[in-house]
Amino acid sequence: MSSPAQRLKEYFTHQDARIRDNRWIFLSMLIGALLSLTSAFVLSNEAVTIAANPHATLSCSINIVLNCATVAKDPSAHMFGFPNSFLGLIAEPVVITVAVAGLAGIKFPRKFMFAAQICYTLGFMFAILLFCISFFIIQALCPWCLLVTLSTSFVFASMTRYNIREGNLYLPAKIEKRWRKFIEKDYDKLALYSFVALLIVMILVKYGGGLFA
Repeated sequence: MSSPAQRLKEYFTHQDARIRDNRWIFLSMLIGALLSLTSAFVLSNEAVTIAANPHATLSCSINIVLNCATVAKDPSAHMFGFPNSFLGLIAEPVVITVAVAGLAGIKFPRKFMFAAQICYTLGFMFAILLFCISFFIIQALCPWCLLVTLSTSFVFASMTRYNIREGNLYLPAKIEKRWRKFIEKDYDKLALYSFVALLIVMILVKYGGGLFA
């Protein structure tokens, strides 16, 4: 009888390339969603703390650059009249459910995955917008917010890869064929890694030694 470690290895090295790719996609979604949910919990707690005491010192307020309090007190942290992190508490459990079900081999209806793609694309765009506001306008970075940006990017990329390959996006035949070739060559992974690298370079170039001061 094989050991748990061996069964786990066999699970993620399945000989069918499509099944193997699905499992890695949903694992990436699960890890990313769990990280985002953790960040959302922390940020929500900090939002409550700041609301009760605007002068409270937060554990992630490390220096002038890495300062959660500075970001949390900006109006952009409450764009809809409540802390943005509350949205993560609502959305990420859904992604976690989809990821766990996907790892179990469950396939959701096309319309459901199309709706999930639209919602998470909006969430991804919102995360990037908040990063840009923090980076260019507030001139301070929140470590937990950065984790949300990173994890959201991975979940978005994973979900998009899956939906393109499964034909869940209702794209015209020619466009769908092109995008499928794009992901078959793993160019989507290259785009994701390049995007993350770009964000890191931007932060290092703009803030440099201030990150560790």
